Amino acid sequence: MSLLEVEHLHKQYGNFIALHDLSFEVGAGEVLGLLGPNGAGKSTAMMILAGLLPADGGTVRIDGQPFDQDPTRLKQTLGVVPQGLAIYPDLTGDENLRFFGSLYGYSGKELSVRTAKALEDVGLSDWGNKFVRTYSGGMKRRLNFAVGVMHEPRLVILDEPTVGVDPQSRNHLLECVRALTRRGVGVIYCSHYMEEIEALCERVAIVDQGRLLAYGNLNDLLDRSRRDLELRVQKWSEPLGKRLSGLVTLERVEAGEALLTVPRAATGGGGDITNRLTEILEAVRTEQGVVQTIQTKEYNLERLFLEKTGRRLRD
Repeated sequence: MSLLEVEHLHKQYGNFIALHDLSFEVGAGEVLGLLGPNGAGKSTAMMILAGLLPADGGTVRIDGQPFDQDPTRLKQTLGVVPQGLAIYPDLTGDENLRFFGSLYGYSGKELSVRTAKALEDVGLSDWGNKFVRTYSGGMKRRLNFAVGVMHEPRLVILDEPTVGVDPQSRNHLLECVRALTRRGVGVIYCSHYMEEIEALCERVAIVDQGRLLAYGNLNDLLDRSRRDLELRVQKWSEPLGKRLSGLVTLERVEAGEALLTVPRAATGGGGDITNRLTEILEAVRTEQGVVQTIQTKEYNLERLFLEKTGRRLRD
């Protein structure tokens, strides 16, 4: 049995469908990567899982028990680390943890022990008596993390926990996540940093427009044997683009330089990659373009994400 089971989750605001038949699960000691562009429905899903928003349909189960049967008890098994800092700048780090620890029901010696351990876990023991307004951005993120997990939850929801932090704080926070999983804690990890998802997660769920577009083991979703070619071409022109239509994917054009992907498997089904590359190079030469580089391009999570959600910019 999975720690968390989400089945056919649905949420609608008027005529707008925020979530449509969303299903996934999280096991004990597992990190599930939750990905999606802005407006995909991730925040709505996380608010429902945290008990802050009712669903219009579907079921959320923790340890096999429906969430709505005993939400107060089940909330005690949850930890939430929001993207927005949920800490008080005019309190010290120690005071912040003591305040939130008291909301979790701790007091006396137990509250002191948990506060000290939380500060130590995120590397802030020497800063516990200093006001949070004096902390760096990375230190605030680490304290934000400590507040969300000091009650030792069994399931943790992390929403962009490393946004805007320095490399040292990012590495420390990622190690904190790994430490949670070693204790058997299940984690939902929402981030736009694809390298973090690939480093932490065995399974991922890609969501857009409220729908689940891809879900499963990362190695199963990514064909590691798929290695396309990447070309950088200077003196890019519209006629050259027309000649290469169907042979390449145009990633972007900046200051007359184009970045192109040549799929190893032809989209139209014709010709191996050697013959297609010969045709591409001849077209570039004929149209007065200049090939700057040719290199192998490994299929990764970022490419899967863009294929599923599209390359158009979102507000």
